Amino acid sequence: MITNNLNDLSAIDFANGEVILIDKEKGKTSFNAVHRIRAIAKVKKVGHAGTLDPLATGLLIICTGKKTKEISSYQDLQKTYTGIIKLGQRTASMDSETEVLEEKSLEYITPEKIEEVRKSFLGEQFQKPPMYSAVKHKGKALYKYARKGVEVEREFRKIIISEFNIISTKLPELHFEIKCSKGTYIRVIADDFGTKLGCGAYLQELRRTAIGDYKVNDALTVNEFNELFKNVNT
Repeated sequence: MITNNLNDLSAIDFANGEVILIDKEKGKTSFNAVHRIRAIAKVKKVGHAGTLDPLATGLLIICTGKKTKEISSYQDLQKTYTGIIKLGQRTASMDSETEVLEEKSLEYITPEKIEEVRKSFLGEQFQKPPMYSAVKHKGKALYKYARKGVEVEREFRKIIISEFNIISTKLPELHFEIKCSKGTYIRVIADDFGTKLGCGAYLQELRRTAIGDYKVNDALTVNEFNELFKNVNT
């Protein structure tokens, strides 16, 4: 059951298990959303299916109670994202979290080159997790090493990109939509896109719009969830 309608409180049992669609806001961690839902619903067992970076927005599937046992089934679903790749600049984090490392001219970037690079990403790919990520190495997240300037060896992982469309081109920005398998880092795709074009690039903006058939348009922000929850309890 997807719990985004709290009008019938008698049908909701967060301790036993519910699935909630949340639209995560920019600047907040996925854990922060889980923490707030735990506090609002007053339930101990809460988890989410697929982390979003703090700078990203969009759909989080949050499970409570016994439904946390189903988290992996949601994690395995295809993800859909929209966003903006900024050409001509590179950053260490591959997004706007860190400062620009280098800049290059876009003088030789043509629509044909962009299209050629776009097509190269379709299908099965092998991707290395970025250093600025929550992937663990010896029990510690990689981003903690990265912030100290330490590079850790990472293994390539297989991913699948089923769709990758450039919605509009307004240089230096490429607005895109992408559908991909679990474990795909869109920041890495942005960085690789710039490398293949020869001008560098980073992920300027990202929003997860769907997980499988679950849409962010059906989700609530944490604040909206809190307001609805308060209303049915007054």
